[in-house]
Amino acid sequence: MRVSEGHAVAEAFGVWVEKSCAGRTYHGNERTTFVIGPDGRVEAVLPRVKPDAHVDLLLSALASGAAA
Repeated sequence: MRVSEGHAVAEAFGVWVEKSCAGRTYHGNERTTFVIGPDGRVEAVLPRVKPDAHVDLLLSALASGAAA
């Protein structure tokens, strides 16, 4: 997990987005997983993941060679 002051890293990765809930609009992080390889490169992106499917999606990405 990567944490930064403010939302600079989220903006750099394109996951600081406009959201809405109960008629209210605000900005926040889109739930996205990035698999980062040993060389620091992004190997896989799992956008808008749902918690109940996250583990299976991540294991599938890793099995397909991401971050190998």
